[in-house]
Amino acid sequence: MVLLYFERKPKIYLILKKVLDYVLSLVFLLLFGLILCIFHPIQYIVYNLFGQDAHQKTVEWLNFCLLADMWLIGSTTSFTQKTALPTDRSILFVANHRSMFDIPGLIWYLRKHTPLFVSKKELAKGIPSISYNLRVGKAALIDRKDGKQAVVEIAKLGKYITEKGISAAIFPEGTRAKTDILKPFAVGGLAILMKKCPDAVVVPVAITNTGHFNPQGIFPMRSFTPMSWNTLEPIEFKGKSAEAVVAECENQIKAFLGQNG
Repeated sequence: MVLLYFERKPKIYLILKKVLDYVLSLVFLLLFGLILCIFHPIQYIVYNLFGQDAHQKTVEWLNFCLLADMWLIGSTTSFTQKTALPTDRSILFVANHRSMFDIPGLIWYLRKHTPLFVSKKELAKGIPSISYNLRVGKAALIDRKDGKQAVVEIAKLGKYITEKGISAAIFPEGTRAKTDILKPFAVGGLAILMKKCPDAVVVPVAITNTGHFNPQGIFPMRSFTPMSWNTLEPIEFKGKSAEAVVAECENQIKAFLGQNG
């Protein structure tokens, strides 16, 4: 009987955990939607009354609240830096991409660098708070079917962050990977940013476990998931080709994730 109990315990545990995940996911999504709806008018008011910089602060606190929503269902988030990052120049953050939940951590933990994103234009409509921020927050909204338009938008972003002394974040895999194994990194987007931001530094960012948090899309979430955002060794790119820089970013992230070799 004792042996039978221990043989069954893992299965019982998995069933109970799945039930718990469904219950906590409902709580998470209700709060997630509420946060987006609350911050949408706040963003609108702050942007129109106080301007771009004040609006960015509301975006940062929006994303802090989204992280806090994760904590409420037992998941954890953490941030580490391999080396101190400069605050007197633009940074081009290059990250792996597993989930839409990659972004709240990037915005909150890197807030002193104000990373702006390269995003597909479809996200600029229909999502409270998020779509508004993409429209007014100077993100590069690209049409994946129109290469020329994408180049123009990314170039505008590069020029803007250089003028403002802030930063950009890009996912060179292009779309979210379906597994933890990195998809090949594309060169084009980062190459444009490097050209428009010649005094910037490139910083790889390894993101862990966000794909495990929502393995099936928006529902259910997986409670008690530890997630982390980790900035790696900065890359000075003067004298280097975009291909070499992208390969170095990819290798650093793979090494951190244990995917080299």
